[in-house]
Amino acid sequence: MTKESSEKKFRSNRERVQHFLKLFEKKDRVLVLFWADPDALASAYAIKKILQNRVSKITLSHVNEIRRLNNIVMVEILKIPITSFNPNLLVDYTKFILVDSQPSHRDDFKDISFTAVIDHHPQTSGWKASYVDIRPNYGSTSTILYEYLKALKLKPNVYLATALIYGIKTDTDNFRKSAQLQDVLAFQALFKRMNKHLLNKIESSDLRRSELKYFKIALSNLKYRGNRAFTYLGRVSNPDVLVLVADFLNKVYETAWVFVGGEYKKNLILIVRCDGYRKDAGKLVGNLFKNMGKAGGHREKARAEIPFEKIQIDPEEFNTTSLIKLFKKYLKVKAEKTQSETGPPL
Repeated sequence: MTKESSEKKFRSNRERVQHFLKLFEKKDRVLVLFWADPDALASAYAIKKILQNRVSKITLSHVNEIRRLNNIVMVEILKIPITSFNPNLLVDYTKFILVDSQPSHRDDFKDISFTAVIDHHPQTSGWKASYVDIRPNYGSTSTILYEYLKALKLKPNVYLATALIYGIKTDTDNFRKSAQLQDVLAFQALFKRMNKHLLNKIESSDLRRSELKYFKIALSNLKYRGNRAFTYLGRVSNPDVLVLVADFLNKVYETAWVFVGGEYKKNLILIVRCDGYRKDAGKLVGNLFKNMGKAGGHREKARAEIPFEKIQIDPEEFNTTSLIKLFKKYLKVKAEKTQSETGPPL
């Protein structure tokens, strides 16, 4: 990112939003891009509310396949108008916005000249945009977009309010992690306008019956090394099931770290969880795997996607012991450098 794009200061959210709006004209056709999860979906939905009467066209487009049941239900019952991304879309639009992510996070974003980037993840480098609003101290991007709506005196309808509430809840883990006062204030204001029955329908739709088998596999393959839990599920039909397994294991009292792996489309998917106290899952996977694939996240949770060819192990031979060895191999190199950030080596 250029120095100029990251150091623009604003005295208030209203001043910030007015600067954002000046980037768009009535003739513009705007494409909002994101990796679909609850926070990103809600944030993109809010952008549509803000810009829908200020530009000629605005489209919300997700670069990933939406397979997690909660997200599918969220889109359906909150009537979020989205479309799958393909590169051919780019020629039809004049301005591009990225929410809940940064151009360096995914290959899909790297060659796009973004007008605006709005995110709450730790700031990365190597890219630029006309407008940058990155607040890693915020628990969710939904909170940032709520502040935009508030500054513009735009009242979200029940669908948008419920979406933003769910986005805040998921990314702060129901305020157990990464929550700030701004997230609490946004939740409090939106709570008056959301629908608890719609929210309950989304939150209770975690698993398909066909996915229950993965919990059995995870428990059968589970190995502990001290207070660190490792399990490898093999090939999965949906990588989001790895997240559900990791979150489940993270609730076990004696567990400080959780490492869950699985194979999806010839990639090794790694999900890491910890309590964030003197630990940093995002820095851990970033330090270990940033040169092997996609890796990053927050203090309490992180994700990596690594082509199996990079680790030179046949997917059919990979197992929980391989997962443990993978982390041991790289932690031996990084142990002294990262110990204060991530805890002692395995």
